[in-house]
Amino acid sequence: MRSMFMVVLVAALALASALAYGSTVDHVGIIKSMAGDVVIARGGRTIKAETNMILLEGDVVQTGAKGKAGLILDDDTVISMGSNSMMVIKSFMFQPNEKKLSLIVRVFLGTVSFLSGQIAKLAPNLVHIETPFATVGIRGTHVLIQVD
Repeated sequence: MRSMFMVVLVAALALASALAYGSTVDHVGIIKSMAGDVVIARGGRTIKAETNMILLEGDVVQTGAKGKAGLILDDDTVISMGSNSMMVIKSFMFQPNEKKLSLIVRVFLGTVSFLSGQIAKLAPNLVHIETPFATVGIRGTHVLIQVD
């Protein structure tokens, strides 16, 4: 019951934050699984992550020394994060009927496994993973990225 209250509270805070900045609050995915310390930086605040928590465009997901997280985006993209990892969902648009598709993820630190979803199948040139050293264009595949 308490965890449900926290999810509702976090969603209400995200909505209030998004309305204050005039942005949309459409979710881009969820935290499907996690272990250890995992936090989300959103709208200038740090929120302790929970399983099934929604993810928004611009969310920075960070795992601790013994943390790991499994994310599923709305286009069925699967992202797995190892310990001491940090990434942001910079851009996500999945409206296939309107041909509006885009996914940009930036990996700052750590180990991230990326299994492409529907956006990469429908518009492979619109999926990018950025790192401090390079940008990877995804053409419908599974990649493992490590940033030190």
